[in-house]
Parts: sequence; structure tokens; C-alpha cells
Amino acid sequence: MVRIIAEIGCNHMGQLEIAKRLISVAASECRADVAKFQKRNNRELLSPKQYSEPHPNPGNSYGDSYGAHREALEFTVDQHAELKAFCEDKGIVYSTSVWDLTSAKEIAGLEPVLIKIPSATNLNFELQGWLCENYSGEIHVSTGMTTRDEIGSIVDFYDERGRAKDVVLYACTSGYPVAFEDLCLREVSRLKEAYGGRVKQIGFSGHHLGISADIAALTLGASWVERHFTLDRTWKGTDHAASLEPDGLRRLCRDLRNVETALTYKRKDLLDVEEEQRKKLKWRPGLRASA
Repeated sequence: MVRIIAEIGCNHMGQLEIAKRLISVAASECRADVAKFQKRNNRELLSPKQYSEPHPNPGNSYGDSYGAHREALEFTVDQHAELKAFCEDKGIVYSTSVWDLTSAKEIAGLEPVLIKIPSATNLNFELQGWLCENYSGEIHVSTGMTTRDEIGSIVDFYDERGRAKDVVLYACTSGYPVAFEDLCLREVSRLKEAYGGRVKQIGFSGHHLGISADIAALTLGASWVERHFTLDRTWKGTDHAASLEPDGLRRLCRDLRNVETALTYKRKDLLDVEEEQRKKLKWRPGLRASA
């Protein structure tokens, strides 16, 4: 069964009440399966120079420096625990992308069903090694900005530790938003052919416009579809423009499930719905079809 992740990320703009509103809408109005956030320890993740530099797009910055901007968008572990409990109350799965070892340890302590490794940190094997040894849930790994050889090394890494069957591997192009010619949807099929027998499942993480490509990803073998989600694409921040608003996410969830239902072979030569029509309309020797 296809599973849909509403990637809230940092679209909450550092406000817990907006984060809860996003969870509520994703769960009740859109019927997504997972609400996903992000966790960073910015002092660990960024160099002192990166921390103190101005945001590359000042109009989207929430602080006087890039580090201050990132801190303004961070929730504490206690706040993440509150969000997890809120998700459970709303009937949607809570998850978080972890960008560094400290964040991985903090989020693993909350025991979510799944933890995401973003494309930016999928070669941080210290982080992933710690998760292999200390976290028993699913580990979802995006492959944006990652060569084919590097993807192979990631799968080998989990295989060697006996955890590959807990991995969901995502086809992904890192860009915000991504042009259709750069989506490269057949990477879903390639990952399924190359690693489908080794990892648990293959997913698709999209940063494009519209929802048609996600439907195609499903037909190519994606069992998970992840899209950024916001309440308003005009809000301040770098991810809103590449996100779906509530009606878009609602239609995506509806269409993915309907298409998945339709992706079958006929159960028998003539379906029940066809039998009555056959009697009325089908030409056969010696019989006339009735209008």
C-alpha cells in the first residue's frame, strides 16, 4: 500500500502552533500517512564561518546570520515529543529527518516509527552506524546529490550491518523547485531493479510543481511518496514555493490511492461489471446486441 509523507520540514517557521495546524490539516483534510519534520544541531552541523555568515537569500532569513536563521527554525527535543504526541492524537505517524549525530540520538530517543536520512547527510556513516546499532525502526534514505556508486555503498553499508531490510531508499533530485526534465523518474525503476531485493522498499521524494509526476512514480514502483507541505506557498522561507498547499496534498493522497487501486490485472476474463453489459451490447454469432 502506498504511503504518503507530508514533509512539513521547517515550514512551521519556528512556531509550534503552526506546526500543529500543519499536522491537523495533513491528517484530517488531506489524509496523509506521515507528518515529517527536521532536526539539526546547528553548532555541530555548521562551521563557525557558515554559522556567522548571512543567509544567502536575506528575504527568507529569520535571523541576522545563517546560524541564527537556522536556530529560529529549530524545535527542542521536548517540543518534538509534544509534536509526536499530537500526531498520535490526530492519527498520523510522526517522523523527523536528522542532519547530525546529536539530532539522531535525540530523535531516536523518542522512538518514532521511522527516521529519515536527508540527501545532504546520506554519506555520514557515523550517524547511520549509530542508528543501525541503537534504533530499531525503519531508516529512510534519500539519494539526491548522490552518485550511483555512492548509493551502492550506502546499501552495502546497511547490508553489512544486517539492517538493509529496514531501509526505504528514495529516488530524489535535490532542487527547489525541480524542473520536470530533471525529475528523472525512471530512477525509481532503476533503484527497484538494483536494490529492490535488498532493501525494504523504494520511495520517491519530489520537490517539483503539481502532482502528476508522483502518480508516475507510483506506477514505476515507488511505495512511498514524500512531498513538502505548507499552508501557504507565499509564506517566508525557502521551501514554501516547492511545497503543496492543503488542496494539492489532499488531491495527491486521493489520486495516489485511487491509481494504486486501479493498478491490477483483471481477476477473471469477464468482471462482474462487464457481464451485464455483455448481455446487452456484445455482438455474438446468431445474436443481436440490444441498445
